[in-house]
Amino acid sequence: MKRIDKIAIFIDGPNLYTTVKSLGFEIDYKRLLHEFRLRGCLLRAFYYTAVFEDDEHQSLQPLLDWLDYNGFTVVTKAAKEFVDLTGRRKIKGNIDVELAIDALEIAPHIDQMVLFSGDGDFRSLVRAMQRRGARVIVVSSTPTAAQELRRQADEFIEIVTLKDKIGRDPAARQSRSSSEERTAREQRHRQVPSSNRASLMMAAGTDEWDEED
Repeated sequence: MKRIDKIAIFIDGPNLYTTVKSLGFEIDYKRLLHEFRLRGCLLRAFYYTAVFEDDEHQSLQPLLDWLDYNGFTVVTKAAKEFVDLTGRRKIKGNIDVELAIDALEIAPHIDQMVLFSGDGDFRSLVRAMQRRGARVIVVSSTPTAAQELRRQADEFIEIVTLKDKIGRDPAARQSRSSSEERTAREQRHRQVPSSNRASLMMAAGTDEWDEED
């Protein structure tokens, strides 16, 4: 009998957003889950992003709510605002530590780790997961992924090659978006809503940026 690998997916939300945006398509997260369920026993799919605790920025909360109700474990972290030595306002948010802790905790229970990120800071995590017996697959794009991360991975998948399997159909984008937002509103109505507000600037794929006064 053929062995069925146990898989866990880890998505660096900001990094993935930047990567697919540069390639001109969007992720259909329902199709993404389906694709990797075909590849083995999908134990968990994590999605990580930093969020704001105010309403100054356009919200990504409908997306986070939809993911939370459709098979993903959503992990958020409050973004921090500070003033640097030059007096400029900056905002910083990084979820690398949270992702790494979750990965190391689940390592004894999986055969494959699928990491959607091109961030070179994850090289040490990939090495640690490999020492624990997990095969690590990195999904990103060569122009944006760090070389050291690609070299460390057991397999590197160009995300553009998955476009037909996990990409959103442009023709269905508007109707799907409206449906997801409606579903998210209905779900939030039935529960205590989160006070966090996610920033589109964070989703654009940067841990730190300047904000004009």
